[in-house]
Amino acid sequence: MKRVTLGGLILALAIVIVATADAKARKANVMTAPPSDFKEVSTLVNLPSFVPGLGMLYVNPQTLPVGPFLGYDKSGKKLVSVTYMVPLNYFQQHKNMNDLGANLGDLKIDHTDIQFNPGHPGVQEGHYHITEWLISQQDEDAQMK
Repeated sequence: MKRVTLGGLILALAIVIVATADAKARKANVMTAPPSDFKEVSTLVNLPSFVPGLGMLYVNPQTLPVGPFLGYDKSGKKLVSVTYMVPLNYFQQHKNMNDLGANLGDLKIDHTDIQFNPGHPGVQEGHYHITEWLISQQDEDAQMK
């Protein structure tokens, strides 16, 4: 039987605390501001700063066309949604898309919407918006107009 020393136990506990704090910090940071490699979509394509139904959108240009697109409220200070814009041809080609939200921490999803879009600046071809909402349906209805 292996003995656990007090020092080993303290080290293990410290690792767990630091890992938990790091995950919470990542979540808190993305909740209040997009990561530095994300750009406001309106600076990349001809879209308004606030897109009704999606919010103030930010995306890492290297992840286009799928995203994730981070949607913030009108103030730009609270993350309200994460949207993936999946082109129809991805489905027709039976493409797998794994670990889409892997870098977003442990965000709590309230509900998910899937909506067809025939195309818009930035994603010209027909695609589906798969939106993971972090706010309630009631808050979405009130805030995303």
